[in-house]
Amino acid sequence: MRLGGRLAAAIDILADIDARKRTVADALKDWGLSHRFAGSGDRAAIGNIVYDALRKRLSNAFLMDDDSPATLAHAVLFRQWGISPEELAGEIEGDRFAPAPPEADVIAALRERRLCDAPPHVQADVPEWTAASFEQALGEGWIAEMQAMAERPPLDLRVNTLKADREKVLKALKRSGAGPAAIAHTGIRIAAGRGPARLPNVTAEPSFAKGWFEVQDEGSQVVADLVMARAGEQVLDLCAGGGGKTLAMAASMENKGQIHAFDADRRRLAPIVERLRRAGTRNVQLVEERAGLEALTGRCDHVLVDAPCTGTGTWRRRPDTKWRLTPESLALRTGEQDAVLSDAASFVRPGGMLSYITCSLLPQENTARIEHFLADNDGFEPADAFDTWARVFPDSATKPIASGTGLLLTPMTSGTDGFFYAALRRKS
Repeated sequence: MRLGGRLAAAIDILADIDARKRTVADALKDWGLSHRFAGSGDRAAIGNIVYDALRKRLSNAFLMDDDSPATLAHAVLFRQWGISPEELAGEIEGDRFAPAPPEADVIAALRERRLCDAPPHVQADVPEWTAASFEQALGEGWIAEMQAMAERPPLDLRVNTLKADREKVLKALKRSGAGPAAIAHTGIRIAAGRGPARLPNVTAEPSFAKGWFEVQDEGSQVVADLVMARAGEQVLDLCAGGGGKTLAMAASMENKGQIHAFDADRRRLAPIVERLRRAGTRNVQLVEERAGLEALTGRCDHVLVDAPCTGTGTWRRRPDTKWRLTPESLALRTGEQDAVLSDAASFVRPGGMLSYITCSLLPQENTARIEHFLADNDGFEPADAFDTWARVFPDSATKPIASGTGLLLTPMTSGTDGFFYAALRRKS
């Protein structure tokens, strides 16, 4: 497919997402199934246009004075891919599949408007009702922080130290442009491409099949390391999901001690079975029923709550969720967070640690939940998150953002997805 055909396909998919209120992943999958002639390079380029359009939906619409799918898709090429209207016209000349170019007044708006004149939430590309919360969490630089959240993310990997070291994996992935991550001790990063470029399919590599690495954002690796699970300890991962942090902790524990992995939605645990096998992990016990946790009451050295949340810290990877978030869904999540924190407290031994993590930057899900928990649980006290950071990452040049008794990771500050981390100690 030529660029014109790819652009037209992206416009159709954006229109489908708007009309049917569906996820971008479902819309792209359906388009691919009904257009099997499109090659992998075509599908990647089309997906890039769609995702880039959703990441900067508000700012692109402001700059072009129009928010139609066609205008948003063209804005990606003009603003994010660096293709001028004149260059695009030359590129699609004679292409019968190409869409009509934007009207002259739309092009004029792009050339005359300045983003600094837009309302703050438009500059930041976030829903208007969330702006005050992000400003509260991130301070005066919140707009720049959220603009970084609207850029393409890299591909991050975690080396499985049970089977390999970082140099071994870097050598195996040399053709992919892999390099060491900036913070995570066993992290590897492959930079995001530009324009139609696609990231390599690292899960097709023999080294992946051998269990040498897992795909995991560097921020997720970092917060798992901050738990400081050690060999021989008893650890409960109460919201284990697909097991990314469980696997990371198992490796740091050198397969010694035990991790009990549980999730209230047992279907979310299904992927962990194959991942554990591939990684060579032997110290993880899956707990499929809530009753199976009763024997752990008051016995765990560490309890990890990777809480269900709105996922605002993952918006660069899942930009469609940004525009579906509502105050009602936020309220639902905060209620779930309070419940899981209360549940987790019963499993911590005297002197043990309770770690609370979200992939969100909203203070309602982070500092407010810790404050709420401490108000109801005087048997716990906050631990110094920055002291933990200094102990785990003593050589890191990165300094996270302070957030109450916890800390925040962000794309701009730490180069990672957005995460909140806080730790609580049960008094002896």
